[in-house]
Amino acid sequence: MVSMKSLVIFAILAVVVLPSVTMATEFWVGGSSGWTPGFDYQDWAKDKVFYLGDSLVFNYAVGAHNVFKVDGPGFKNCTIPPLNEALTSGHDVITLKAPGKKWYICGVADHCANKGQKLTITVNDGVAPAPAPTDAASGLTTSLYYVLMAAVVAVAMLFV
Repeated sequence: MVSMKSLVIFAILAVVVLPSVTMATEFWVGGSSGWTPGFDYQDWAKDKVFYLGDSLVFNYAVGAHNVFKVDGPGFKNCTIPPLNEALTSGHDVITLKAPGKKWYICGVADHCANKGQKLTITVNDGVAPAPAPTDAASGLTTSLYYVLMAAVVAVAMLFV
């Protein structure tokens, strides 16, 4: 059976930790256009910040495209790796597990070399920072949250 003291410790940890926990972001490569030739993926990526734990989702019609993770020279030259390394599900999800530069290309026909179906991003070290309040109302909401959580902890301490 869980003791009241354990519950209080859990409540305190929740008050301290939960506000700083961030959710990983799922980026749909190309947005509503998906993974397709003729789309400017560098323009799509330029205002996005990628962190460890985020994921890239490549959406496309099965058989029409694929996704290869390549290195810098492979990206520059559109060098297609062995076909057994291709992602081909039409909804390929790649979780970003290491910081640094990442390169992806389509290996179908001339989609990479002549139609620009390739993406390069930089994954930042660490996890996404907690979002900062953007206005006074957000700051007030955050402050009220902490006051409410402090009250919950104080009431819980009465029962220990």
